[in-house]
Amino acid sequence: MNNSIVTEFMILGLTQKPELQGVLFIIFLFIYFMAFLGNMLIVIAIVYNTSLHTPMYVLLLALAIVDIICTTSIIPKILEAMLTSRKIISYGGCMSQLFFFTWSLGAEMVLFTTMAYDRYVAICFPLRYSAIMNHYMCVVLLSTVMAIAVTNSWVHTGLILRLTFCGSNTIDHFFCEIPPLLALSCSPVRINEVMVYVADITLAVGDFTLTCISYCFIIAAILRIRTTEGKRKAFSTCSSHLIAVSLYYSPVIYTYIRPASSYTFERDKVVAALYTLVTPTLNPIVYSFQNKDMQAGIRKVFAFLKH
Repeated sequence: MNNSIVTEFMILGLTQKPELQGVLFIIFLFIYFMAFLGNMLIVIAIVYNTSLHTPMYVLLLALAIVDIICTTSIIPKILEAMLTSRKIISYGGCMSQLFFFTWSLGAEMVLFTTMAYDRYVAICFPLRYSAIMNHYMCVVLLSTVMAIAVTNSWVHTGLILRLTFCGSNTIDHFFCEIPPLLALSCSPVRINEVMVYVADITLAVGDFTLTCISYCFIIAAILRIRTTEGKRKAFSTCSSHLIAVSLYYSPVIYTYIRPASSYTFERDKVVAALYTLVTPTLNPIVYSFQNKDMQAGIRKVFAFLKH
């Protein structure tokens, strides 16, 4: 049952200073343009090129789709608010935004771990890679990602729907996220905080730990490579991947591991921008555009479009 008295929320955004709205609009538009086009290019390249229909690229395809959903669930509403000065979002719209963002958050964390496992098998067991990462395993891994992401999102969105919002309807954030919504609740949020903490430990900390363990094995395997050039390229790839996942997991763990009473929204809005805006924009560059097979696939797409 929906006990909410509030029928709409007012989202304050990153800043309330009018002189910064124009600059922020251009920045957010540029970020969305880069994130959407970059990830959509990956989707088209992988779907169009049958040579890229392998587990590694299927996982990259899934990551690109998740990043498109993540940015599209947040940035267009921000741009609309900046353009029209209408900072209102309906209760239903806020809950929908919360559901899709929480889904993409869970999916991305599990996907990073799955991709690290795929690289671990490819580098540490190259002769058995095709046997281990077969079609069946790929389906199982993606189904697991989807099941965890949907369950995580339904649980948290369902718990938010149980809360009563009867006082202020002003969200001191740039989108509908769990922490600022808990801060507005008139009803007890203890169970919400417990479930957020559990999810943060199991999904964020757990997945980050598994991802780091996979890369430790990968680095150990790289150290056994005899050629200096081979080591250099492998280390370069690994380091960029680790920086990307650290940039994602660290702010997520920081944001969700604390109780609602400890949130400082001016600082936390900047932290949230890292995993909602920066990472989806960087992922295509880190994981795909440096890959020679992906570069060839993208060239084929452009060649097809020219004709």
